Amino acid sequence: METIVTVATLVLLLASLLVVNRARKEAHEERESARLEAESIREEARVQLSEAQRREERVALTERQAADDQRNAQTYARSLEERVNVVAREEKRLAREREQLAVDFDDRLAAIAGLSVNDAREELLARMRASTESQIAQEAHRRLKKAHKDADREAQHILVSAMQRQAAATSAHGAVTRIDLPSEEMKGRIIGREGRNIRAFEALTGVNVIVDEGVTAVHLSSFDVERREVAEATLTALIDDGRIQPQRVEAAYAKALADAPRRAMTAALDAVEHAGVVGVPQNLLALLGALRLRASYNQNVLAHLVECAHLAGEIATMVGADEELARRGAFLHDIGKALTGNHEGTHAQLGARVAREAGESADVVNAIEAHHDEVPQQTIEAVIVQVADAVSAARPGARRDDVDSYVERMQSLEKLVEEHEGVAHVYAMAAGRELRVAVEPNVVDDDGAKELARTIVEHIEKDFSFAGEIKVTVIRETRADFVAGQA
Repeated sequence: METIVTVATLVLLLASLLVVNRARKEAHEERESARLEAESIREEARVQLSEAQRREERVALTERQAADDQRNAQTYARSLEERVNVVAREEKRLAREREQLAVDFDDRLAAIAGLSVNDAREELLARMRASTESQIAQEAHRRLKKAHKDADREAQHILVSAMQRQAAATSAHGAVTRIDLPSEEMKGRIIGREGRNIRAFEALTGVNVIVDEGVTAVHLSSFDVERREVAEATLTALIDDGRIQPQRVEAAYAKALADAPRRAMTAALDAVEHAGVVGVPQNLLALLGALRLRASYNQNVLAHLVECAHLAGEIATMVGADEELARRGAFLHDIGKALTGNHEGTHAQLGARVAREAGESADVVNAIEAHHDEVPQQTIEAVIVQVADAVSAARPGARRDDVDSYVERMQSLEKLVEEHEGVAHVYAMAAGRELRVAVEPNVVDDDGAKELARTIVEHIEKDFSFAGEIKVTVIRETRADFVAGQA
């Protein structure tokens, strides 16, 4: 038993020794770790202290440099101020010397010329003024010619650009209207049994119906535009219906007559829309609708107004004018043609009057009234309207003269030129746009030919009404004839 106790005691002692040794070892390790950590902290503190010392040294160096720079700047400023003062004193001295030299020069010049300073100055100024005025006049003349040339070139560019942007088709009234048929069999229906349908149609409408073989169409012939328009509406309705009888012809004709105001208003509204004009009064729309059947030199007036509106708008945009005003004035400028024949006055006067009564602005009224120079143009837009009217009317193919009136105009033009002394023959060419004048060489010499051409042009401009330009070419020919013969 004692042995067991002794063993247990030894075991306890051994365990205690182990615990003590382990505790000592851990304590030693902790002390060593603490020592190392303390050394690391002390080293870091030494590094930070060294860095702080270096920063303080740099700050001190910077402050010393700033102080040196300030002292240098103050020194430079004082030096610069001294230089400025020296330059100012030198300028004053030079100014006094220059004034003295000028006085001495005037005195010496006056002594040499025998004139006073004021007399010499006046004479010099007079000579310089005369020379300068001549140079200014020559330069002004050159600049004026250049300005005219540039203005003509710019005007041509504007007109060409405006015309290029317009793709309006030539719109001309004729005496015949073509109506296409859906089939050849429709011709028989239009003629009717023993021609009763066509006779009823012609008697009712006053329009001749031309039926040609081999063409799937018929033609309505009449010099009365309104009759032909009603007949076209009547026949179109009959063709669409397909049942053509004398009774239906009468019904279709009555309906076509009743629908004439509606067709006129539709044409007017379409024209307003295509022209880009808004707010046209109702009474003006009625007049515009009537113009769909009016023609000037076979040019449809309503189509002419739409084309003029586009041209005026383009020109106004390019020259910086009021586009809306120019477009509106151009669209309404010929509206008075719907009243001519029933009212006194020119179409420009009638158009201006009805536009004024409809509440149009004074500028629009002036553009309408002045487009044929019956009154002066008051705005640049009124001039643009006149230009657009001339461009639309004078372009090739826009207007077509009747044969009789065309021949009469050409003969009157040739007769007018033949009145001049020395003229042998006159030939109107290119639809009257060019005149070839042959003169007697023993009456008109070379210099006289030029003068005659100018005189003829002035005579035409004064006494002959025309649109566009007429080129006059005077031809003088000298011939020498000899006859060779043998006995």
